[in-house]
Amino acid sequence: MKKLLLMVALISFGLVAANADPATIIKTKCQACHGANMEKSALGKSKIVNTLSSDQIKKDLLGYKAGTLNQHGLGATMWGQIKPLSDADIDALAKYIPTLKK
Repeated sequence: MKKLLLMVALISFGLVAANADPATIIKTKCQACHGANMEKSALGKSKIVNTLSSDQIKKDLLGYKAGTLNQHGLGATMWGQIKPLSDADIDALAKYIPTLKK
């Protein structure tokens, strides 16, 4: 019974995370490595995401979600973060992130 409840809780969390607003997604999935405004190079390796175009962000996120992109050896980490996101979430992030430039 405990296993069933844990599984339901984890699935429910994934559903809540899907279709969230981009600021919430960044706060819960991105900020620890990329910074609150996506202004940091994750682990000193990645691109600074808020300097990329919307098209490039979308292309990269879809590549990570599909498991076909592995920039700087971070593919598995990014796949785990991106996999639960819907295509609508990815579109929203791709449009929102470039607005965070300072």
